[in-house]
Amino acid sequence: MIPTNSSYYYGPQGEAPLSRTGYVFLAIVMALFTGPAILLNSTVIIVTLMHKKLRQPLNYALVNMAVADLGTAMTGGVLSVINNAEGSFSLGRTGCVMEGFAVSLFGITSLCTVALIALERMFVVCKPLGQISFQKKHAVGGITLSWFWSLTWNLPPLFGWGRYELEGVGTSCAPDWHNTDPHNVSYILAYFAVCFAVPFAIIVASYAKLMWTLHQSQALGGGAVAKGEMKVASMVVLMVLTFLISWMPYASLAMFVVSNPDVKINPLVGTVPVYLAKSSTVYNPIIYIYLNKQVASPFRKYAVPFLLCGREPWVDEEESEAVTVVEAARVSPS
Repeated sequence: MIPTNSSYYYGPQGEAPLSRTGYVFLAIVMALFTGPAILLNSTVIIVTLMHKKLRQPLNYALVNMAVADLGTAMTGGVLSVINNAEGSFSLGRTGCVMEGFAVSLFGITSLCTVALIALERMFVVCKPLGQISFQKKHAVGGITLSWFWSLTWNLPPLFGWGRYELEGVGTSCAPDWHNTDPHNVSYILAYFAVCFAVPFAIIVASYAKLMWTLHQSQALGGGAVAKGEMKVASMVVLMVLTFLISWMPYASLAMFVVSNPDVKINPLVGTVPVYLAKSSTVYNPIIYIYLNKQVASPFRKYAVPFLLCGREPWVDEEESEAVTVVEAARVSPS
């Protein structure tokens, strides 16, 4: 059963926007993102429950992001795979609204958590408020705010301000970017400002402050600080780039459609930004948890052996580096 307003996704003769092969291809692509996302984010949650050492205030936001990304993967990812495999949205109007609400709730919570992590790191490293330790109450407060912020701006379509509707090739639902009713447009503009522009501004400002502080430390600390600065800088660049790759196309397309209501967007073109945004559910745990030695090495210590059935490649790597250092010390002149 197709929700209302389905004419946008079907041609004048009722033909689907994609061939059967096209839908199957999209189902496979979505499955390649969804499977690893479920595995990686579930692992973060499970190892945190298993190991008390991981339940530190600075790690709370990472776990919260894993919960939100797992929710996105389970609702938006799994349902997209099923609907694309069937070649249509099969959950009806109520299902469309519920899926759109759930995916948006989890997605914006994850996005806000990325901003929260940037803010946390800035406060811990730069100490703009002085020597204030980051405690459990700060972490819980930030996480609660991320869910409250997302819930506040995703509930209005359920009560008449905005609406959830089919998007892309018509196999998933999201806030309706295409409706030109002023009431709906006002919601979309507000949604864009507070759910994308504000988190993006926080991320840029926080990491800019962090990099400036590290740069100033370099002038005082010399080579060791410079090496550390380069590592952090590369991670910051990676974080910002993945954020932009995942969310900028989606936000840009939405604003383009809102500002040009008569434009006709090919449904397949409209689907690509949707998939990029959902792909963040697998990028986030890889970048913030498995690659980030400076912040989340305790997660790698427990999560990687959990995934590899007990193998600990990081231990082998560290032992190899230690051997290299010892051998270098032996051959160096006294």
